[in-house]
Amino acid sequence: MSPHVLSAVAAVALGAVAGVVLFVPIVAGLYHRQGGLSLGRLLLWGAALVYFWAIWTYTLLPLPAPDTVRCAGTNTHLGQFAGDLARAWAESGGGLRAFAANPLVLQLALNVLLFVPLGFFVRVLGGRGLLTAGALGLAISALVETTQLTGVWGLYDCAYRVFDVDDMLTNTSGALVGSLLALAVPRRLWGSNDAAPEVPRPVTRPRRLLGMFSDWLASTLILTALTVGLRLGAELLARADRGALALAHWPEAIALATTAGIWLATTLATGATPGDLTVRLAYRRPRMATPPARLLRFLCGSGGYLLILLAGQALPLPGAAAVFALVCIVLVLAPTGPGGLPALATGAALCDQRSPDRGPEAPAGPPQPHS
Repeated sequence: MSPHVLSAVAAVALGAVAGVVLFVPIVAGLYHRQGGLSLGRLLLWGAALVYFWAIWTYTLLPLPAPDTVRCAGTNTHLGQFAGDLARAWAESGGGLRAFAANPLVLQLALNVLLFVPLGFFVRVLGGRGLLTAGALGLAISALVETTQLTGVWGLYDCAYRVFDVDDMLTNTSGALVGSLLALAVPRRLWGSNDAAPEVPRPVTRPRRLLGMFSDWLASTLILTALTVGLRLGAELLARADRGALALAHWPEAIALATTAGIWLATTLATGATPGDLTVRLAYRRPRMATPPARLLRFLCGSGGYLLILLAGQALPLPGAAAVFALVCIVLVLAPTGPGGLPALATGAALCDQRSPDRGPEAPAGPPQPHS
């Protein structure tokens, strides 16, 4: 596999992992900053995550074997590239094609192009202009160059790639160019709803399912992190001859109970699960007192799913959690509306959190194809 292909594959793989981990925060940010979610906006964020890792994979990979490292030089003279370009022009004999094909010219052009997407994403996704794009471009470039100069922060005895202050200049220039190019893209194509982030959006089945998926993904990530951490702790306890502790025997049960506790506390405090909060949905006007309604909201959604998994640690319940999840999904798709099982159990109306407390449906806002 060539170095460039390796860098591309690594960037996509790392971007995919980051996309899974950051999916819920990104969706929550889009709902709170833009008022809703669009497929285009979500794809832009995915591209930005892959690009972020591409900066590092293309500048650091492939990592050489320690015994094959040859210490690279440094260029601390800002603007040295100008003289190099003059020599390249002289060597080309005034021919534009020969000049453009010069390796030095190509390297400078690639350094600029590498940071063009950064400036574009800063403006389109972050809503920031030239100053922020330039500052961020300079900061990231300086971090990359310092990482190279220090041999990946001491991983190698010396730098295996050249430290070049001119790279920081060209990278920053690329970020500025990207910010300017973003101005040519019509704002309607950005998938942004910045003009009215607090306008209530229609409560749709896809939006409700997105909230349910956010609950499942967030709880799964937390559960996985806790389980791995507890298993590592159990291993350390076993080595220290303290294996009798519950931590060493029940890591999955402890992780499940902790995750369920987080969801229970959130639901009892706010009346909404983390997934509901992510897509700004709320159950209102239940046909019962608030505390039992919130408890039922927990039990009729991700909380019930987690408790079934927890019970499965001690009881034979094969497939029970999957069946419960399937029932919840079917009820969301049923003619009774997107409120699903929680609405049936409590009699509450599913609303947009931004809508007045007066009915089950929020007033129709700007079109939201994937809200």
